[in-house]
Parts: sequence; C-alpha cells; structure tokens
Amino acid sequence: MNLTQALEKRYSTKSFDATKKIPDDVWSQIEDSLRLAPSSTNVQPWHFIIASTEEGKKRITKGTEEPFHFNTSKILDASHVVLFCTKTTVDEAYLQHVLEKEDADGRYKDDEVKQMMHGGRSMFVNIHKDDLHDLLHWLEKQTYLNIGSALLGAGVLDIDALPMEGIDIGKLNEEFGLAEKGFTVTAAVAFGYRTEDDFNAKLPKSRLDAEEIFTKI
Repeated sequence: MNLTQALEKRYSTKSFDATKKIPDDVWSQIEDSLRLAPSSTNVQPWHFIIASTEEGKKRITKGTEEPFHFNTSKILDASHVVLFCTKTTVDEAYLQHVLEKEDADGRYKDDEVKQMMHGGRSMFVNIHKDDLHDLLHWLEKQTYLNIGSALLGAGVLDIDALPMEGIDIGKLNEEFGLAEKGFTVTAAVAFGYRTEDDFNAKLPKSRLDAEEIFTKI
C-alpha cells in the first residue's frame, strides 16, 4: 500500500468492533508515531493518556456525558483510546529540559550550537507568550500536528481511527488531575477495527478538487 492508497482508505470510523484488539507489536508503532511526531522548534508540548482496558476506557467516557453521549460507544468499543494533552504553558525549566535531552541525544556539536537552538526556541515561545498572547493556542497546534501524524500512521498500519473533539475537556481534566500537572486535554482519538455495518465505511470519500485548493507556481 502506497501513501495515496493509505489516505484513500482511512476515514473517521463511526463503529468499532469491540471483539477486535490491536496487537501489541502493531500498537507499539502507533506509540512510536506519538513520540516521534514533529513540533515547531521541537518543543514537544504533549502528554498522552492511553486507555486499552475496560476500566481505562470507562474513565474516558466521563467526558462523553451530555451533550457528547454519541461518542460513548465509540470509546468503549475501540481497542485503544488516546487523550492528547497539551502543556498549558512553557517555562524556562521545561525549555532547559528539552535542550538537555537534545544534547544527551547528540544533537549539538558544541555549546555554541546548543545555545543558539535554545535562543531560537525561546524566541518563538516568548513571541506567543508576550507579544501574541496565544501561547496555549500555539502549543495546541503542535498537538494537532501529532494527531495528524497518528491518523496517517494508523492508515498505513490498517488500523481504523476516529479523532474526537466531542468530549468534555473540563471533566477529563478533573478526572485525570491534569490542571495541577500543567496540562489540558485537547482531543481524543479512538483506534481499532471497524464493524462490517459501519455506515461511514461505505460512503465515498469527499474532498475539494485539486484545481480549487492548489496554486502551483
């Protein structure tokens, strides 16, 4: 399967087969996609709550009470559900933490290059924090990059998936104590395998025509 075939095949799954579980060796590749996803300046402002047990998935359904009850069965029937969480702010201590991890992984040939990277990353963070006043929005953009990477990875691995914003973020933040940890839920993605009667699997994919969305210069 090439990339186009994977993109054509994947869709937002509306009905998961609760009897089918993603094998551990396949799921580990999804976890790799979460960890290895790109982010602006490599800031990586995320944390993932992964539920694969009945108990774990039931905890996540606390975020699907009214008016989001339509997502309850999707969470319970999926093989795995991931809450994508985003840091609510980025301080100097966190920037140094990322910098030192990069250094330990061998990304810097000397301290001058290391400090240049720190300065550049800090500049972007400070622009969004102090000038544009949209730091959380910018950090959540990085989390959505990660979601896109995970959905593509699922398609390549023949895993069905459903991204969900129809969740009560406040209730989930409370359930998992995220505020005191400096995070907030951004979205959820359910992963698993479709049922034979999933109506959305039988509908043709619809996207705007290439002539409308591309300007080639």
